[in-house]
Amino acid sequence: MFEIELHRLRHDDLVRQAEAERRVREAVRVRRAARRGAAARGAGPESHTRRRSWFARTA
Repeated sequence: MFEIELHRLRHDDLVRQAEAERRVREAVRVRRAARRGAAARGAGPESHTRRRSWFARTA
């Protein structure tokens, strides 16, 4: 009986973990699609105006 309960707990945990990972993948997909849509509308150059250059001198 104990093994069956452990199996059910592990199964439920794996199902929850898979659902969480699915939600993360979906959120990433939505963000990428939004970024692609913004780039297609011409927001590309303006979206990085606050980014510092790697070669900017600080001295």
